[in-house]
Amino acid sequence: MTIAGGRDTPSAMSPDQLVKRSLTIAGHATSLRLEPIFWEALERAAGEEGSPLSTLIARIDAQRIEAADPVNLASAIRVWLFRRATDG
Repeated sequence: MTIAGGRDTPSAMSPDQLVKRSLTIAGHATSLRLEPIFWEALERAAGEEGSPLSTLIARIDAQRIEAADPVNLASAIRVWLFRRATDG
């Protein structure tokens, strides 16, 4: 998985403004739009796990696909981050 696209400075953006990043997951190009707070939380989680952001997103995506009724990737990421915050 690779991630491309501009990285807006979260502090310069509205907290509810979506930031779009281009992704390639398992050879499939897509884009992901999340609020800055979720990008920051993802980057922090990847850092704490000692893995690249792309690896973490790919893992969340794989778990999402295994679900009986998969949600979209942005929703899966938000839920994953929420569960991580409340389980810790």
